[in-house]
Amino acid sequence: MDTIYALATARGKAGVAVIRLSGPDARTAVMALGARLPEPRVAAVRKLHGADGTLLDEALVLWFEAGASFTGEEVAELHTHGSPATVSAVLHALSEIEGLRLAEPGEFTRRALENERLDLTQVEGLSDLIEAETEAQRRQALRVLSGAIGVRAEAWRADLIRAAALLEATIDFADEEVPVDVSPEVLELLDRVEADLTREAEGVSAAERIRDGFEVAIVGPPNAGKSTLLNALAGREAAITSEYAGTTRDVIEVRMDLGGLPVTVLDTAGLRETDDVVEGIGIDRARQRALAADLRVFLLDSNGSTLGLAPEAEDIVLQGKADLHRTDAPAVSGKTGAGVAELIAAITSRLETRAARAATATRERHRLAILGALSSIARARNQVWRGEDSAELAAEEIRGAIRALDSLVGRVDVEHILDEIFSSFCVGK
Repeated sequence: MDTIYALATARGKAGVAVIRLSGPDARTAVMALGARLPEPRVAAVRKLHGADGTLLDEALVLWFEAGASFTGEEVAELHTHGSPATVSAVLHALSEIEGLRLAEPGEFTRRALENERLDLTQVEGLSDLIEAETEAQRRQALRVLSGAIGVRAEAWRADLIRAAALLEATIDFADEEVPVDVSPEVLELLDRVEADLTREAEGVSAAERIRDGFEVAIVGPPNAGKSTLLNALAGREAAITSEYAGTTRDVIEVRMDLGGLPVTVLDTAGLRETDDVVEGIGIDRARQRALAADLRVFLLDSNGSTLGLAPEAEDIVLQGKADLHRTDAPAVSGKTGAGVAELIAAITSRLETRAARAATATRERHRLAILGALSSIARARNQVWRGEDSAELAAEEIRGAIRALDSLVGRVDVEHILDEIFSSFCVGK
């Protein structure tokens, strides 16, 4: 396998830049730069030289032996000074060493997968950790990166292997009298795995929302104070406000961090009957986005009408423009800030409740693999109920469930998605 190298930190001026090498010639490459190899996992200061003996930099060098590194191969890290000129000089020197090539996006992580240092779900967790913007995203990504899904999948797999083994023992002794009926234990194992997998499948949606972000739509009639409220929530002039009705024609989005959760707040066109074609398109989009949102904040006008869009159980209904309308009902004013803190608290509380239902599995791919295993388990149970004559069919269905779990962690049938996953990684990771 080639030895690869790349800048592992962001480009541009910095105090320190990290250049990573991985592969069979990593040791040779460090020595080719005129640096003595340090003890494994012990940082040492070394002078780096070009092929002509020119001093390139004085850097901190780290060395990892094969089997004890991120990729599973021999790995070296050069912690150089972070000026663009220094980084460029060191990378150029590496490019002139025979057997080395620049890494492709995600290639270090791909080698970690191929060398079984990470499973596929951990790779996805690492990708999510790199992209994490909020505390909830960081915690969830770190849990996946730590191997939580793989640990659970291995436990499910062990129960299914046990169930299949019991059935296969029945098949092996088909011509003899088997002293024990194995079906009760097999059914107990299948029920236990099925219950766990069902909970996981149900929680994927919430986990996806933590990863991708929740959507909260502000809806109501024109001139109810929606855009002013959005600006108050965002802390900036994100939307144009006016005393004239129908100012907002399209959906305006503002990304926020509420209690560590990623939230996109949507300011939608005012809901009303109109002959204006452009405004009509905006109103139609407003309805569609509001219906698709995780939560809606209804701002009512003095008539209290929601104009045909019915609030759901967890939606928040408020009187808009509290500075102009006196009411005993819950109200908010983006202009004065009255009720804004309470609204943020209410939104955060509702979304935290949903986030608490998040599963260990976090992606649609995970959910589909789990559903595949559940389908196989259901068919296996039906065969077990039919008696010993169907034991072989039941065992085959259980093996199908095991294969589905193997695809979850990347043991089988995932080659078609690897390029898509690694294309999102930066070079050097």
